[in-house]
Amino acid sequence: MSPATSIHPSRKPPAWAATLQRFNQWIMFDVGGGPRPFKLATIINIQKAGSLPFFALLIWFYSSRTEAATSTAAWIYLALHGGYGINWLIKDLLFPDAKWQHRSTILAGIFGAAGLALYWLAGWLIISGRTTMDYPLPTPTWFALCTLSCLLGCIIMTTADVQKYCTLKLRPGLITDGMFTWIRHPNYLGEMMIYGAFALLAWHWLPVLVLAYFWGTMFSTNMVMKEASMSRHPEWEAYRQRTWWLLPGVF
Repeated sequence: MSPATSIHPSRKPPAWAATLQRFNQWIMFDVGGGPRPFKLATIINIQKAGSLPFFALLIWFYSSRTEAATSTAAWIYLALHGGYGINWLIKDLLFPDAKWQHRSTILAGIFGAAGLALYWLAGWLIISGRTTMDYPLPTPTWFALCTLSCLLGCIIMTTADVQKYCTLKLRPGLITDGMFTWIRHPNYLGEMMIYGAFALLAWHWLPVLVLAYFWGTMFSTNMVMKEASMSRHPEWEAYRQRTWWLLPGVF
């Protein structure tokens, strides 16, 4: 079957998702208009590269002000968030995501940098001693669970993105195997496990609020719009019926 006859019209996405996507695109790339001096990927990579030195600097700055700055939780957070940033940079260097390569206006870049900085709140709360971290489980157990979630999230996110990059270069179309065998959005699941681990380690309402915003307005919108786009493939409906959004057997 030729490509021309194997593709169907895409299913129309929900109005709320289309509206949010237009708003998100405007915020990330177009707000303010004018010159577009840098790629969004550059802004993202600066934030990822800055995580390790930023949290190391916070530990140094608060070390004479609070014991929390040199606590086990602070060092674990430094390693997890800093390590994730390095993982992202390696992935982007070798397998760049096309959607981050578009150029942004100056004001959009400022908004993007400010939004990404919100992801650092969990680490700041821990290191500055502004959260009690009164975990529902024994502290070592909680540390282990958060570490496991972050590590598994990095593996899932990276593997899914690398598979998507390599597969689409060789064979454009719907990806239904590998990391996409049971769930349709493994890269988003990985990201949610990573930042969910950071929020759980801080055990404070503020990082949860930040994640609720990003997951509710960006992640959900991107997944819905992606599914609407993928519906043009003739094998989509069968694939959708045998898979899950994020968690096999759950959702």
